[in-house]
Amino acid sequence: MTPLVLITTIFAGLVMGSFLNVVIHRLPRGESVVKPRSYCPGCKRGIPWYENIPVASFILLRGKCGSCGVKIPWRYPAVELSGLALALYSVYRFGVGVDVVFIYFFLMALLAVTLIDWEHRIIPDEISLSFILLGIIWSLVNPGLTLLASLSGALAGGGGLWLVGAVYKHFRHTDGMGGGDVKLMGMIGAFLGIGLVLPVIVIASFFGSVYGIILLRSGKEGRTAVAFGSFLAPAAAFCLFFGSRLLACYYVQF
Repeated sequence: MTPLVLITTIFAGLVMGSFLNVVIHRLPRGESVVKPRSYCPGCKRGIPWYENIPVASFILLRGKCGSCGVKIPWRYPAVELSGLALALYSVYRFGVGVDVVFIYFFLMALLAVTLIDWEHRIIPDEISLSFILLGIIWSLVNPGLTLLASLSGALAGGGGLWLVGAVYKHFRHTDGMGGGDVKLMGMIGAFLGIGLVLPVIVIASFFGSVYGIILLRSGKEGRTAVAFGSFLAPAAAFCLFFGSRLLACYYVQF
């Protein structure tokens, strides 16, 4: 990685992480992610540019609004640093080119879905439906993902998860899968292809079940408290980076 590429990647990662904070805060509330400019949720004051520098402003302001002193959640610098880390690893793993742009946007969308679903129990259609289309477009320029694999992945991912939910509802007479999860799985299938749909669902189901058991043992209602999208999204990121190796190990064993 050349110095110019490194500097550009760091800058883009931090900026995208800062923008993702806006998306995570506003999209579940039905607000525009473009207007108005960034503001403090406490005093509603517009944040000047010098107080909106990713990570640095949080440190300089000691985690508080420069006007009213309300605490800035740790999530903000964490997301900005995550955007940086994902950018650096994506470029390191996939190199510089068109593919890494699609991959990075996909990863940032998965990060947004993870945090939004965890906090609000919703997965915005603006993310999942837009990225189904983006995944299909990527297949047109990506030699490793054919258009057929992307389309079949979207159908198998969304359709498979919908079927699981329908069967669950038939026998348990209650919703077992939200529509947001179905569309999210369609988005994941569009990017990863049909071959990685099942591994994503299996990994997410395993860790979601473990978390549900922990909730039940603590006296909480695990069945309804688990935000499945918050497990599907990280599982998709894992399979994006390591899915081919996972499948290779599986085929060697069997």
